[in-house]
Amino acid sequence: MFLWWTRRLWSSTVSVSVCCHAAVFLLLTRSCEGQYQMVGPSTPVLAMLGVDVVLPCHLEPAADETKSTVEWSRSDLNPRLVHLRRDGVDLLISKHPSYAGRTNLSSSRLKLGDLSLRLSNVKLSDEGKYTYLLFFVRASCCLFCGEPMRASRRT
Repeated sequence: MFLWWTRRLWSSTVSVSVCCHAAVFLLLTRSCEGQYQMVGPSTPVLAMLGVDVVLPCHLEPAADETKSTVEWSRSDLNPRLVHLRRDGVDLLISKHPSYAGRTNLSSSRLKLGDLSLRLSNVKLSDEGKYTYLLFFVRASCCLFCGEPMRASRRT
């Protein structure tokens, strides 16, 4: 009799365990559906000094991020923030002074999931690795700066 109860208990425990694992697996796969990915450039962004450049970043699938917190930063700077937007407002607090008045996130593009940062009047000091953060998703892109080549004079 004891052996019969042990086998029965063991088989029901195993079946409950399998059911629980299956349920957890299904819940996890379901919760991963609809997750967003931030997509940035696969190669460094090149910019000429004195011109405007766009550091690209977008969400897949596209989603309206006008009211989200979007942060662009460089870890080699102090303060490290290049641009911060929270609840639809560009914040100037803690922004690195060399970027004052030179960065922009387009509200109309944010509605389409485009988190790209426009940087005006590129300077040599702008060269570096930029990190962008939306919620807890972080990615980065590199910017290389250079002077335009001048045509050589013929004599």
